[in-house]
This record gives sequence, structure tokens and C-alpha cells, in this order.
Amino acid sequence: MQTPLSRRTAAFALSLVFALVSAASPTLLAQSRRQPPTQPEKKNKRPGEEQKSDEQKKKEEEPPPGEVLVVPQTEIERVSTNLVNVDAVVIHKKSKQLIPNLKKANFAIFEDGVQQEITNFSTPEAKLNVAVVIEFSKWSEIFGYYGSSGQDFGTREVIAPAALFMQDAVSRGDYISVIAFDMRPTTLTDFTNDPGRINQVVSFLLRQSPAFRENNLFDAIKFTLVGGKGDPVAMDNSGGKAIEYKGLTSVQGRRRAVILIASGWDTFSKINYDQARKIAQGAGIPMYIIGTGNIFYKKFGDQLPATTSISGTPGRMDFLQAMNALQTFAKDTGGMYFPVTFEGELPTTVSTINSVLRSQYSLGYNPGERRDGKKHKILVKVDVNGDGVYDDKEFDINHRQFYIAPAPADAKTAAKS
Repeated sequence: MQTPLSRRTAAFALSLVFALVSAASPTLLAQSRRQPPTQPEKKNKRPGEEQKSDEQKKKEEEPPPGEVLVVPQTEIERVSTNLVNVDAVVIHKKSKQLIPNLKKANFAIFEDGVQQEITNFSTPEAKLNVAVVIEFSKWSEIFGYYGSSGQDFGTREVIAPAALFMQDAVSRGDYISVIAFDMRPTTLTDFTNDPGRINQVVSFLLRQSPAFRENNLFDAIKFTLVGGKGDPVAMDNSGGKAIEYKGLTSVQGRRRAVILIASGWDTFSKINYDQARKIAQGAGIPMYIIGTGNIFYKKFGDQLPATTSISGTPGRMDFLQAMNALQTFAKDTGGMYFPVTFEGELPTTVSTINSVLRSQYSLGYNPGERRDGKKHKILVKVDVNGDGVYDDKEFDINHRQFYIAPAPADAKTAAKS
């Protein structure tokens, strides 16, 4: 019998996860990842689809006026040419306290050093659409198992933070989509705010053993943000065929975020780091990242080779590059990176992420008719006390760092903003 998910975190009362993990045993790890859930899964509708007719859905699939579709190299994306959305979180540098109750007049947005008029503004009261992305590979299982000195089943290191976050988010009325990845991304559920559906997802993960060693992180990031064909495992009515996932950028009308739980190590994605970074920068969706594999690295780092060995074992440089990549994704998108080492850190980490998500101010500005296909630097400043002086020295502002303009008008496709 495995140790319950966390006696040390009992104060955070995850009754579902406690029951599921308490029932987990080593025999469960021997089951195939391809095993479907034991109960029929309910078909879920994406946020806002409940009252839409077939005719309305058909119209929504067509590019709205003023939008152009573009296919730059490896990614297919869509962007509205008349609004750039920027989510911003204001944090006091010394106290690390989040600053609430700010108004539109407290903010200023600059693009390439030129101040822009803020045309859209909303407070952090709206519900969220969150894609929870979990690294579920043989390597993540190895990192977790040996990192815990064999005291826990390996995938617990990635399942525990996901379960903690999802239980809290769904209780607040947020919509959750869950994607697990190894060689390919697998959509375990499309967006849902049904606690029963989330329970099914956690139960499903607990019953599985990862099938592949590959950590194709960059492909998973692209899939999560802009969509694509996903592995049919655990999909509703898949019939064994790949299912088209629309991606988080297709969800409109609600605030969006990505929760990524991964070591950051990528083995052989179809796209490279620079391409994945460009997609993340262009999507304009903050990524909050829980870094795993850290206790494994601290225990065994001095025994690892400098670089990847011939057997595929990651080296010290692989771990350092992985951590740097995760930190960069978080910074570029206006999110945060949490390199969790010990299980006792999880409740505080998840609580911090939830607090920050609910403190995001949504800003927007019109970039005009520019179509140069280039990356433009975004800077948000804040004047908290309204005295006309920006408070750069006293406050940090987490926000997306770049806006990628659509390609020239004669192109047939566009990068998503």
C-alpha cells in the first residue's frame, strides 16, 4: 500500500486525492497507459458552447472580419489585428504582496518604447480557462521514484500538484482542460468545470504507467496553445482515431492560463526550443510552471555525465538547460516559475499560483494595421498611488514580454497574438 498523497499536507484537505492515492499500489504502475477509464466519460463542452446552435458554431469557425490566417513554418495560428491582450500582475518587491483594486488610470502600456492607449481594461474578477499540462513519461516516473528514494510511486511527483490545483480551481468555477504528454500530447479532458470529471482524470492518471521515455515538451506547448491532433487515449468517442484539439488560444471571452508541470527536459520534439518560445510569446497566455525532477538532480547530479549519455540519460547540462527553458517560458508569457523540490512546498506553491491567477488585470491596446511579422517589445508600467510617477522601483509587474505582429497582408496565414 502506498503512502497517502500527503499526511504532511492534510490541512489542505484533498479528500479525493487522499482516497485515490491511498488505494494506489505498485501493481497499478504495471497497467498499460492505453487502458481507458473504467466508467464512461461524459462529453464536455468548451466554455460558452452550451447555448450555441450548429449554425453559430459554423460561423465561429470562419475567420472573423479583419483576421488573416498565416502558416509560418511549423505553426498555424490566428490573430485579431486590432487588439493586443496583456494580462498583468502587480507585486510589491519587498513584501511580495499582490496589489488589488487598481484602475485603468494606474497603468500604462508601451510597445517598442512608445506609449499605447489602453482601450480595454478589466479587473481580476472573471473566471478562468486553465490548461493543466502534465509531463507523464518514463523519465518523469524515474525522477520521481528515485528522488523519493523509492518511498513513492514515480508519477506522484507530477500528479500531486495537478490534483491540488484542479481541486481548488474547479471549486471556484474555473474551466479546466487536462493534457498529459510523453512522446505525444494526450487530451484527458477538454474544458470542464465538473468536479466529477476532474476526479475521473486524477483516477485515470493514478491507474496508469507511462509508456514512453520521451519528453516532447515543445510539441506539447504548441499543442496546448494552438491545437492540433492529439493521441486518442481517454478521449470521448475517439474510436481509436486522433482527435483535433482546438487549443487554448481558441477560447474567447474568458481569461486564460497554462499550468505546466514538467522537468523541462525535451528529448526530440518536432519543433525546437526557439520555435516553441515564439509560439508561447505570440499566444499572450501566461504560463505558470511547476518544475519537477529537482530533488532527483540534487541527489544524483554529481553522478550524472556532463551531457546526455549514449543510453539517453540526461546529463547535468540537460537539467540546467531544462530549468532555464522553464524559467524563460514563464517570464516571456508573464507567468511564474516554481522549481519545487520537496512535497511540503506544494501547498504553498499551488496557493500562490491560485492567488496570482486571481490578481491578473486584463489590459488591451490597438496596435493599428501594422503587418510586419516582427516581434515587438511590450512594457507595462504602474502608478499605484496616482501621483503621476511610475513606481518601477517599488513594484514588479508580471506581463507578456512580446507581441508578434501578423505577417504582411499578402501572406495567407497569421501568427496568433
